[in-house]
Amino acid sequence: MSLTVSPELLRAAESGPVADDEFVACVRESLPYAWQTVSRVAAELAASDDEYADNVVPPPSEAERGQLLRALASDAIRGGLERHFGVKLAFQNCHRVAAFRPAAVDSDAYRRFVSVRGQLLNQSPELRDC
Repeated sequence: MSLTVSPELLRAAESGPVADDEFVACVRESLPYAWQTVSRVAAELAASDDEYADNVVPPPSEAERGQLLRALASDAIRGGLERHFGVKLAFQNCHRVAAFRPAAVDSDAYRRFVSVRGQLLNQSPELRDC
């Protein structure tokens, strides 16, 4: 299961749309490692003039790796995180997530990061099992 949904939040979803802040709070509580990683790269981006900030440190365990994969594989979760932090997220292997400024989505840096070449260049023997 990707998220631990409280009975109250589930009832709210059964009744109609759920506010982004309620959904994002559920993500933050359910996937703390993913939240911390995305939060950190978004903060690093905000504190710099760079086009993007990324995480290159592998998760400490399979549990944390799973959180990051679940967060970024879900359109709803990824979209909620992007709206909350005001960034565009890009994801390569099991841990390399980058935060881009929304205006940079049409940039060379973004296109390089999400390209087939970028994906292949980010591979190494120690990443093959992730």
